[in-house]
Amino acid sequence: MTWSMAIGRRTPSPCAEDAVDLFQAAADRDLVHAPLAERMRPRTLDELVGQEQLLAPGKPLRRAIDQGRIPSMILWGPPGSGKTTLARLLAAHMSGQFVGQSAVLCGVKEIREIVADAHRLLTEQRRRTVFFLDEIHRFNKVQQDALLPHVERGTVVLVGATTENPSFEVNAALLSRCRVYVLQGLGEEPLVQLLRRALDDVPHGLGKLGLAADDDALKTLANASWGDARRALMGLELACEDAADRKEPRLTAAGVERVLAEKVLLYDKAGEEHYNTISAFIKSLRGSDVDAALYYLARMLEAGEDVRFLIRRLVIFASEDIGNADPGALALAIDTLQAVELIGLPEGVLPLSQCTAYLALAPKCNTALTSFGTARRLVRERGPLPVPLKLRNAPTKLMEGLGYGANYRYPHNFDGNYVAECYLPDAIADQRIYQPSESGRERELKARLEQLRAKLDQAKDK
Repeated sequence: MTWSMAIGRRTPSPCAEDAVDLFQAAADRDLVHAPLAERMRPRTLDELVGQEQLLAPGKPLRRAIDQGRIPSMILWGPPGSGKTTLARLLAAHMSGQFVGQSAVLCGVKEIREIVADAHRLLTEQRRRTVFFLDEIHRFNKVQQDALLPHVERGTVVLVGATTENPSFEVNAALLSRCRVYVLQGLGEEPLVQLLRRALDDVPHGLGKLGLAADDDALKTLANASWGDARRALMGLELACEDAADRKEPRLTAAGVERVLAEKVLLYDKAGEEHYNTISAFIKSLRGSDVDAALYYLARMLEAGEDVRFLIRRLVIFASEDIGNADPGALALAIDTLQAVELIGLPEGVLPLSQCTAYLALAPKCNTALTSFGTARRLVRERGPLPVPLKLRNAPTKLMEGLGYGANYRYPHNFDGNYVAECYLPDAIADQRIYQPSESGRERELKARLEQLRAKLDQAKDK
């Protein structure tokens, strides 16, 4: 590297960035001890497997790349779908500089430094900088706002990566200046292609081991990786090491399963997958699909979901979606809480499974929800209407003299322990808040309610 002297400080000459890039390129080639996933990172767009919906000829992102109009963008996709790799390939395609940062470690100060370097590179060499910001959803509003002017001016091509829904996690102002591209988890076929390539690649992959692999072995690895290329390659590396230690000449499905005995499910209890799965669980219960409900229950339990969170959702569901159609549903949900607390896991999955199956198959009714909604609307629209005097207690002579409690009729003094009386405030006496359904036990309540309302209407007419 050559340097020029200025006021006692070493200042890089215009060719310094080229020298730095040369050193970086040399470092990139020296990957002997790097993980397989890093060594097998695609070097051209054509080597990238999957994401045809974006990168096949004529597709949106590929068209922008081919036309040399690479915009700032948000790459939204699951782990191992190729977000970092794609950002690197974009920088290489445009002969630009790649700068990668994690939003967890990067602040406004680092952003300013990166932008200053990018501006100098653009001014002096007409080269663009791809600023790859991993986990951009972890940036707060101030940090995201700090990016806005530089994205607008094109000082950097921002490539933000996130596993979370950007419409919830990225500021509207920044989101409006970026295109959002959705990456998908890789399917079995592209993963098998990737694994086969890594197994055969001599300079970068595992080709020096000389191992063959059954198709079933690679399919097993692919299916165990849940669409994550990084996880698939890590599994291949472990399986090959195990086969080499055992002096086995080829990978088999049985050998792969032995290595991958412990599988970790994709489930972030603080992220979108958590909400997706619990939403699917509740909707399956509501739709009376007992098989799907039990599947999502098992999926959440296997991923380590908080059992009390699940039971709370069951208790809520028992009132919100079943209610008086089967009052026993709420009791069973409460019993499930007590049972699980008594016996713990793993045996606690049995009352959980029992309760889930019962709630899924119970008659459905959301009257508890709709009735309260109607009552709440009346309260908000009409305010605190006066309570009828006949319903007020009269603990003092003054209150009694004002008419508190006057003309109140005690229902137990009448036949059937009922007297035709309206207890609503006078201004809304004609409202019908509770509207029971024909589902389950609520059908009986509806019939009784119709009788009571008919008696009340007759009493009003007299």
